Amino acid sequence: MAMPDRRMHPGELPDDAPVFVISVAAQLAGMHAQTLRQYDRLGLVTPGRTGGGGRRYSARDVALLREVQRLSQDEGVNLAGIKRIIELESHVDALRARVSELVDELTEARNELASRRGPGTALVVWQPQPGRRRR
Repeated sequence: MAMPDRRMHPGELPDDAPVFVISVAAQLAGMHAQTLRQYDRLGLVTPGRTGGGGRRYSARDVALLREVQRLSQDEGVNLAGIKRIIELESHVDALRARVSELVDELTEARNELASRRGPGTALVVWQPQPGRRRR
Protein backbone atom coordinates (compact mmCIF):
# COMPACT_ATOMS: atom_id res chain seq x y z
CA MET A 1 0.00 0.00 0.00
CA ALA A 2 2.41 2.62 -1.16
CA MET A 3 1.64 6.15 -0.19
CA PRO A 4 2.44 8.86 -2.72
CA ASP A 5 5.51 10.96 -2.02
CA ARG A 6 4.66 14.45 -0.86
CA ARG A 7 6.76 17.49 -0.11
CA MET A 8 6.93 18.26 3.59
CA HIS A 9 5.86 21.68 4.83
CA PRO A 10 7.45 23.21 7.93
CA GLY A 11 5.91 21.71 11.06
CA GLU A 12 4.24 18.88 9.11
CA LEU A 13 4.80 15.32 10.29
CA PRO A 14 5.80 12.56 7.89
CA ASP A 15 3.19 9.90 7.06
CA ASP A 16 5.13 7.32 9.06
CA ALA A 17 5.38 9.37 12.29
CA PRO A 18 3.83 7.28 15.11
CA VAL A 19 1.42 9.78 16.65
CA PHE A 20 -1.99 8.15 17.23
CA VAL A 21 -2.84 6.15 20.34
CA ILE A 22 -4.71 2.93 19.65
CA SER A 23 -8.17 4.36 20.40
CA VAL A 24 -7.70 7.23 17.95
CA ALA A 25 -6.22 4.97 15.25
CA ALA A 26 -9.13 2.55 15.70
CA GLN A 27 -11.63 5.37 15.32
CA LEU A 28 -9.84 6.74 12.23
CA ALA A 29 -9.76 3.27 10.68
CA GLY A 30 -13.36 2.49 11.60
CA MET A 31 -12.40 -0.52 13.71
CA HIS A 32 -12.41 -1.64 17.31
CA ALA A 33 -9.15 -1.24 19.25
CA GLN A 34 -9.13 -5.00 19.92
CA THR A 35 -9.04 -5.60 16.14
CA LEU A 36 -5.93 -3.41 15.91
CA ARG A 37 -4.29 -5.44 18.67
CA GLN A 38 -5.10 -8.65 16.80
CA TYR A 39 -3.71 -7.26 13.54
CA ASP A 40 -0.53 -6.26 15.39
CA ARG A 41 -0.18 -9.80 16.83
CA LEU A 42 -0.67 -11.26 13.33
CA GLY A 43 1.91 -8.89 11.86
CA LEU A 44 -0.50 -7.17 9.47
CA VAL A 45 0.26 -3.73 10.88
CA THR A 46 3.27 -2.96 13.05
CA PRO A 47 2.74 0.25 15.00
CA GLY A 48 5.50 2.13 16.73
CA ARG A 49 5.95 1.64 20.48
CA THR A 50 6.44 4.03 23.35
CA GLY A 51 9.07 3.42 26.01
CA GLY A 52 6.38 1.75 28.11
CA GLY A 53 5.25 -0.49 25.25
CA GLY A 54 2.13 1.44 24.21
CA ARG A 55 1.20 1.31 20.55
CA ARG A 56 1.47 4.45 18.44
CA TYR A 57 0.02 4.42 14.93
CA SER A 58 1.02 6.63 12.01
CA ALA A 59 -1.15 8.01 9.22
CA ARG A 60 0.39 5.31 7.00
CA ASP A 61 -0.64 2.64 9.53
CA VAL A 62 -4.21 3.97 9.54
CA ALA A 63 -4.31 3.88 5.72
CA LEU A 64 -3.03 0.29 5.84
CA LEU A 65 -5.70 -0.63 8.39
CA ARG A 66 -8.36 0.76 6.08
CA GLU A 67 -6.93 -1.28 3.21
CA VAL A 68 -6.93 -4.42 5.36
CA GLN A 69 -10.58 -3.78 6.18
CA ARG A 70 -11.43 -3.21 2.50
CA LEU A 71 -9.68 -6.38 1.37
CA SER A 72 -11.37 -8.38 4.11
CA GLN A 73 -14.90 -7.01 3.81
CA ASP A 74 -15.21 -5.99 0.16
CA GLU A 75 -12.93 -8.54 -1.50
CA GLY A 76 -13.40 -11.47 0.88
CA VAL A 77 -9.66 -12.02 1.37
CA ASN A 78 -8.73 -13.86 4.57
CA LEU A 79 -6.14 -12.44 6.96
CA ALA A 80 -3.38 -14.79 5.78
CA GLY A 81 -4.01 -13.65 2.22
CA ILE A 82 -3.99 -10.01 3.29
CA LYS A 83 -0.68 -10.51 5.09
CA ARG A 84 0.81 -12.01 1.92
CA ILE A 85 -0.53 -9.13 -0.19
CA ILE A 86 1.06 -6.63 2.19
CA GLU A 87 4.39 -8.51 2.09
CA LEU A 88 4.38 -8.64 -1.70
CA GLU A 89 3.51 -4.97 -2.04
CA SER A 90 6.30 -4.08 0.37
CA HIS A 91 8.70 -6.19 -1.70
CA VAL A 92 7.56 -4.47 -4.91
CA ASP A 93 8.09 -1.06 -3.28
CA ALA A 94 11.62 -2.07 -2.27
CA LEU A 95 12.36 -3.31 -5.79
CA ARG A 96 11.06 -0.07 -7.30
CA ALA A 97 13.32 1.92 -4.99
CA ARG A 98 16.31 -0.24 -5.97
CA VAL A 99 15.56 0.17 -9.68
CA SER A 100 15.43 3.94 -9.15
CA GLU A 101 18.81 3.82 -7.40
CA LEU A 102 20.30 1.78 -10.24
CA VAL A 103 18.92 4.15 -12.88
CA ASP A 104 20.51 7.06 -11.00
CA GLU A 105 23.84 5.19 -10.78
CA LEU A 106 23.73 4.35 -14.49
CA THR A 107 22.97 7.95 -15.42
CA GLU A 108 25.84 9.13 -13.24
CA ALA A 109 28.22 6.58 -14.78
CA ARG A 110 27.19 7.57 -18.32
CA ASN A 111 27.70 11.25 -17.52
CA GLU A 112 31.13 10.54 -16.05
CA LEU A 113 32.12 8.49 -19.08
CA ALA A 114 30.96 11.24 -21.42
CA SER A 115 32.95 13.85 -19.48
CA ARG A 116 36.10 11.71 -19.64
CA ARG A 117 35.80 11.33 -23.40
CA GLY A 118 35.65 15.06 -23.84
CA PRO A 119 33.95 16.75 -26.76
CA GLY A 120 33.31 14.52 -29.71
CA THR A 121 35.81 14.79 -32.56
CA ALA A 122 35.38 13.39 -36.00
CA LEU A 123 37.97 12.59 -38.61
CA VAL A 124 36.92 12.95 -42.21
CA VAL A 125 39.04 11.36 -44.88
CA TRP A 126 38.76 12.85 -48.33
CA GLN A 127 39.11 10.55 -51.29
CA PRO A 128 38.82 11.69 -54.88
CA GLN A 129 36.09 10.05 -56.86
CA PRO A 130 37.32 7.81 -59.70
CA GLY A 131 37.04 9.32 -63.12
CA ARG A 132 37.27 12.90 -62.06
CA ARG A 133 40.34 14.87 -62.92
CA ARG A 134 41.98 17.55 -60.92
CA ARG A 135 42.48 20.86 -62.56
